[in-house]
Amino acid sequence: RQIMEAFDDLMGTQERTVEPDWQDFGDHVRAEEDRKARVLSSIQSAMRERLDSSVGLSELMVDEDSGPKSDGPDDMRSHLFEGIPDPYPHSTKFQRVIISESGEEVDGDTIKACKVLDTCMGLRDKWLSDCTPVQEERQQRSQSFRSPVLQEGEKGFRRRPGSVYNVFDQEVPDSSDEYSYVMSRGVFEVRRIRKDEEGRDDDDCIARPFEEFIADFVTVRSAVHAGNVRSFTFKHLELLSAKFNLHELLNAERENDATKSVPHRDFYNVRKVDTHVHHSACMNQKHLLRFIKNKLKNNYDEVVVFRDGKFLTLGEVFKSLNLTAYDLSIDTLDMHANNTFHRFDRFNLKYNPAGQSRLREIFLKTDNVIGGRYLAEITKEVMDDLEQSKYQLVEWRISIYGRKLSEWSSLAQWFYVNRLAHANVRWLIQVPRIYHIYRKGGELKNFGEMLHNIFQPLFEVTLDPKSNIPLHYFLETIVGFDSVDDESRPEFGVLSSSSSIPAPDDWTAAENPPYGYWMYYMYANICTLNQLRAKRGLSTFQYRPHCGEAGDVDHLISTYLLAQQVNHGILLRKAPALHYLYYLSQVGIAMSPLSNNKLFLDYNKNPFPKYFKQGLNVSLSTDDPLMLHYTKDALVEEYSVATQVW
Repeated sequence: RQIMEAFDDLMGTQERTVEPDWQDFGDHVRAEEDRKARVLSSIQSAMRERLDSSVGLSELMVDEDSGPKSDGPDDMRSHLFEGIPDPYPHSTKFQRVIISESGEEVDGDTIKACKVLDTCMGLRDKWLSDCTPVQEERQQRSQSFRSPVLQEGEKGFRRRPGSVYNVFDQEVPDSSDEYSYVMSRGVFEVRRIRKDEEGRDDDDCIARPFEEFIADFVTVRSAVHAGNVRSFTFKHLELLSAKFNLHELLNAERENDATKSVPHRDFYNVRKVDTHVHHSACMNQKHLLRFIKNKLKNNYDEVVVFRDGKFLTLGEVFKSLNLTAYDLSIDTLDMHANNTFHRFDRFNLKYNPAGQSRLREIFLKTDNVIGGRYLAEITKEVMDDLEQSKYQLVEWRISIYGRKLSEWSSLAQWFYVNRLAHANVRWLIQVPRIYHIYRKGGELKNFGEMLHNIFQPLFEVTLDPKSNIPLHYFLETIVGFDSVDDESRPEFGVLSSSSSIPAPDDWTAAENPPYGYWMYYMYANICTLNQLRAKRGLSTFQYRPHCGEAGDVDHLISTYLLAQQVNHGILLRKAPALHYLYYLSQVGIAMSPLSNNKLFLDYNKNPFPKYFKQGLNVSLSTDDPLMLHYTKDALVEEYSVATQVW
């Protein structure tokens, strides 16, 4: 309008030659201004509603005549930082697609398929209910960690001060003489010594027998290979993908607006948990290279290894390798996973810096001449990086091999002496499935001995925490167990109702037991241990094995019954019925596409985006940053690559 008035003044009494066009232009300008006014009004209304719903902010409402009711900088700070507003209700405006009922009767194959799937889900619930007992005493102790409830008129903060995480300040419980434990056919059983007046065994901790697992395993395997179940599940998986694609087409902009409306959160500072990363490879190559050079410069004369009948200093080790600090580089370390596709053996050799096992022993092992001090120091540096980034948390896997009974004490001592508990870190114990190597080397007599070495110290310290205080504190930071190794290796023996498989104490063959056999005996001992620790008010553990990366699809049947979560799971794409069961039961799957890309599956073929669209419970993880990633923030790198590609 101002432009038109100025134009009129300029033209004076001159006659306009295109009066209708100017009139249309003016109408267009006025219509555009009216639209902007309506948008501005709706934004102001939304702000008023949001402030009305905020705690302690009603006095800060904007008045059109008098402006913000503010007494000073403190009130402005309250307006900006205090209160926890409700999120914008964008989801209520999403467009929905409703699939109406056809009115036709459901055919018999569909009914049978649904019943079979329901039976399989019931079997999983049965096995997992034994492994996740209720911990009433621990729940009461954890009340102080819950978010406080704001009283009426009380002001809240967006970010409350975090509680101090220091497991070493916790009081060590007294010993218990109410229970005893014994190992029977590869599984620890816990018996209550003092029974009630009726002599009941309700407090005994006993896992379900192996024969029952075999029966349920065969039931699920028959179900997932049934034709009617496969047809039903394939159709519904495709329907889930189509529904997500429709949602994306209809609501992508609304969902983007909803994401933008979340205060102080974006791609970089949203909380990310690395649910699958091996501790010995938790740093990047540049970090490890810098650490090795620093030690070579400042600890040249320190004795670090015993080889060939004599102790060697760090300088002597590098001299024997014909290496100097000047020679060291990322290329010299040669730890990045190259030429490893379908070569798990080559991938494992990449853990050796410069291809030398003695350097791995010095820098990446907890049990060595220097007591794992170098690994502890670089671990603390990675912890400092996590604390500085503030928004990344990790679950590190560290190994217990089962060769010796003293492994737990040695590992716990390393953890305790170096004070490796951190608020951003939780630990998992990974058990490599390499019994055959120890059996051939004469270190073990049978598989039962390996299970005894893995679990006996845990039952002992659970009943008497003061017998091994470092191990007690270490267990308080452990959240689960993992089982790792190359799944593609051929198996010795088959799980079936007709096969005769020896008990662990009788498994003296120099071959690895089949995957499902490993899964059951790991699960059974974790199950009884959890039941005992729950009765004692102590932490319990989940079972999260590596599964579905390679090998037989039957591996995923074992973990469906016995594991809370799995790592990788990329073979689910080959079994629609099992795929759909993992969706229905929301089994957690920690996926590592960059890792799969170097070992078993090209990145563009990875099923992660498909799993995500179908609603499976998936997460992204790094697996081995030392071999797979190039940047300091490996998890952000994993997410950024996925964002670019998918």
